[in-house]
Amino acid sequence: MSAKDVFHEAVKQALQKEKWVITNDPLRFKFGNVNFQVDLGAEQLLAAERAGEKIAVEIKSFLNPSAITDFYSALGQFLSYRLALESVEPDRTLYLAVPVDVYQTFFQYGFTQTAVQRYQVLLIVYDPANEVIVQWTR
Repeated sequence: MSAKDVFHEAVKQALQKEKWVITNDPLRFKFGNVNFQVDLGAEQLLAAERAGEKIAVEIKSFLNPSAITDFYSALGQFLSYRLALESVEPDRTLYLAVPVDVYQTFFQYGFTQTAVQRYQVLLIVYDPANEVIVQWTR
């Protein structure tokens, strides 16, 4: 079992504040002979505009000295999870959760924006100190 991200509980609380029901912590699934474990699975049961929506959330802290190294790892993980989820749970949308300070700096670089757009990475931008979601990108 892999260790939970430093900001795991902050993101979990932020989702719950937005009325998401955490259905899996972690979300485990298998695709062929490969086992996967995404940090959270959640479902929106109440809000009219999102009722019945299912998401998976991979939480990243970007606390290492090199943001680009963290990004390489996060992007590879995200793309692998999305590929597997499309086959196993096609009704579940995968998001990459990143801290607001990293989003406002590293994710504003041309390279990062191009990669996020090219690979259609959906983001949840969170504030770990206040345990809130600042922005959803689609």
